[in-house]
Formats: sequence, structure tokens, C-alpha cells
Amino acid sequence: MKLFVARLDYSVDSEELRTVFEEYGTVTSCSVVTDKETGRSRGFGFVEMSDDDANQAIRQLDQSELRGREMVVKIAEDKRR
Repeated sequence: MKLFVARLDYSVDSEELRTVFEEYGTVTSCSVVTDKETGRSRGFGFVEMSDDDANQAIRQLDQSELRGREMVVKIAEDKRR
């Protein structure tokens, strides 16, 4: 299951985000989205985990604090073209 993670502090990188989510299961992929021109974090990212692990991560991490910001964690919506 792919999760959307928003309201991240701009200093959080993909490795730190992976570490946070690995407490709830195996992370198959993790990325913090960055601005193409500046390389700076855009404050959101995506994490992929098994369905059971992802559901537990949502319950535990949605509205929890990371580096002083309250994260939003939810199932990622399909990209519409």
C-alpha cells in the first residue's frame, strides 16, 4: 500500500522518514519529494508498505509529531492524468 505523508519539516529526508515508518513494518520504498530546481524538500513524501503494516502506521503516525510538526499520514490517491 502506498501512503501519502504530508506536513513534514523541510529538514526531514527520505532516510529519516524510512526510519520512522520501519517501526511499524518493512518499508519497500520511501521518498521525500524535492523541488527540481532547488533540491529542497517540498514537505511531503510517499512510503510503501504491506497493507497490514501500512494500516498500523496510519493509526499510529497520523497527527503525530515529527521534528515539531504534526504529520498527516493517509492512503495515497491514484495519480490522475
